[in-house]
Amino acid sequence: MTTPPPRVVDTHSHVIPPQLVAAMEEGRAPDGITLDRNGGTPWVVHRQGYRYPLLPGFHDVAARLDAMDRDQVTVSVLSVAPPLFLYWVDAAEAVASSRLVNDAIAAMVVEHPDRFAGLATLPMQDPDAAAVELRRAVTELGLRGAQIGPHVEGVPLDDPSFRPVLRAAAELDVPLVLHPYYVGAATGELADFYLTNLQGNPWQTAVSASRLILSGTLDELPGLSLVLVHGGGHLPYQIGRLDHGHRVRPEAARPQHPPSTYLRRFHYDSLTHDLDATRWLIEKVGADRVMFGTDYPFDMAGGTYAEQLAAVASGSPVVPTVGSVTADALFRLQPAPAEGELSA
Repeated sequence: MTTPPPRVVDTHSHVIPPQLVAAMEEGRAPDGITLDRNGGTPWVVHRQGYRYPLLPGFHDVAARLDAMDRDQVTVSVLSVAPPLFLYWVDAAEAVASSRLVNDAIAAMVVEHPDRFAGLATLPMQDPDAAAVELRRAVTELGLRGAQIGPHVEGVPLDDPSFRPVLRAAAELDVPLVLHPYYVGAATGELADFYLTNLQGNPWQTAVSASRLILSGTLDELPGLSLVLVHGGGHLPYQIGRLDHGHRVRPEAARPQHPPSTYLRRFHYDSLTHDLDATRWLIEKVGADRVMFGTDYPFDMAGGTYAEQLAAVASGSPVVPTVGSVTADALFRLQPAPAEGELSA
C-alpha cells in the first residue's frame, strides 16, 4: 500500500482571473491595463510603466493545476497579482474592479473547490466600500479573507481612516494578507538592481507591521488576524531593535507590551529564500504561525514544500504544521477525509 502524499496548502499564490484577461484583450480593463502581444508570451502593461509576463499559470486553470500537481500542492489559496490592487484609480472604478476580480476568483474556487480557496481584493481608497466588499466576498462568495497592500498609496494601514476595514476583518474573523505592491518606475536608491522588489518589498512589510504594533492598533483590535508574506519581511529579524526603542524612546512607548510579544499576532509565510532563515522563523514565532507559500507564478517565487523545509528534520511535527495544519486553521479550509474515513 503506497503512502499518500502529504497535504500541502500554498497560501501565497497569485492569479489574474480569465475574466480580467479577457477584459484586457478587449480593451475594457480598469485603469487602461493592456496586453502587449509583440513576440511570444504576452506582457501585462500598466500605464505607470510596470510590465510583467502573463504566464499561463496566472490565468490558465489547467496550467495552474498541472503546476500544482507537479509540485505536490494540494490546495492553492488564490490572490490577485498585487499590481492589480488599483488603489490609484477613482473609487467607483475601484469598487467595480474589486467586484469583478472577486467574482472571478470565487468562480475558480467553485469550479475546483478541492484545489482552490480564494482571497478578496478590496477598494482600499474607499475604506467604507472596502469593508462592504469584504463582507460580501466572505459571506456571499465564500472567500477566506482578503489580500491588501501594507499601505494605500503611501497612507499607512494604522491610519484611522482604515479602521472600518480592519474592524470588518476582525468581526468576520478572517485574515488580511499584507502584500507589497508597486506599478511605477523605481526611484532613488532602489532604482537599480531590482532593489525595489528585493529590498523594497520586505521593507514595506516590516514598516507596516511595525506601525500596527507601535501605534497601538493591534491592542485596539485584539481579534484582527494579519499575514505577513515573504517571511515577515525584515520584521522578525530586527524585532530586538523595536524592543529597545520601546524601552528608551517615548515615541515608541504606546503599545501595551514590548513589540516582540506581538510577533505571534501575525502569521507568516515560509518564503525567505533561505533554508536557515525559514527554520529560524519557525523557531522564533512557532510553527503554528508559519505557512507554506510560493509567490507562484512570479519570477521571485520560491521552492516546493520539500525544498523550503529542507532544513527542518523530516520527522518533525513542524513539517505538516507548516505544510497545511496552520493554513487549514487560519483560512478554515476543509481537508478531504482520508481514504475510508466518513465525512460528517
